[in-house]
Amino acid sequence: MSDPGENKSFWDHLEDLRGSLIRIVIAVLVFSTLAFCFKDLLFKIVLAPKDSSFFMYKLFGGGDFSIQLMNVGLTEQFMIHLKTAVAFGVLMASPYIIYVLFDFVRPALYEKERQHSVGIVLSSYLMFLVGVAVNYLFIFPLTVRFLGTYQVSDQVRNMLTLQSYMDTLLMMSLVFGIIFEIPVVSWLLARFGLLKAEYMTRYRRHAIVAILVIAAIITPTGDAFTLLIVSLPIWLLYELSVVIVRRVNR
Repeated sequence: MSDPGENKSFWDHLEDLRGSLIRIVIAVLVFSTLAFCFKDLLFKIVLAPKDSSFFMYKLFGGGDFSIQLMNVGLTEQFMIHLKTAVAFGVLMASPYIIYVLFDFVRPALYEKERQHSVGIVLSSYLMFLVGVAVNYLFIFPLTVRFLGTYQVSDQVRNMLTLQSYMDTLLMMSLVFGIIFEIPVVSWLLARFGLLKAEYMTRYRRHAIVAILVIAAIITPTGDAFTLLIVSLPIWLLYELSVVIVRRVNR
């Protein structure tokens, strides 16, 4: 251990864990309350991809469009407001959450393990944030624009509910945050000698099929466009992982 002179009982560690969890809950409550109070700003950010004024659409061009959202439940808008505020609260409090959790496990690590752990934790956290950002800036807007404006006939109007919009946004953000951990996990497996670049290149076709299956599972709809949009970044992450693993193997 890094500090062998300090021996704690199981109950002491349990008390430390309880204190850490209490601090995490308080931090999440504080940031969630702030997000809840700034409702206009919160939903200005969340609902931005539903209109052609979103900067990503201006960047890539395209015609004007606007998707109208509807509410069908008495308590739905309040509950969505609460759920969205909590999600933003967790995201804003995440640096502190990571610090508290790492501070809890730090005494159990050797000095060398601490140095490696800091790099792994920071890399994982940054990649998760990148995944959330990529989804919000590119994947989700493209999905919303295509599916929200697609019509089989002019006689059929799209009636997109607020619940559907928010559930899709939060689900896809979480999924892409996790998916972007692929390079970090590949690096770890390569460091432990469990993954070789030769295996990844040899079974690339199998990996592509697996990526398509995974994309089909996590996509909110079954259309080919959304499947392609979700599969592309996963495939790029796989190719990046091949490069990383090859460098580690060397």
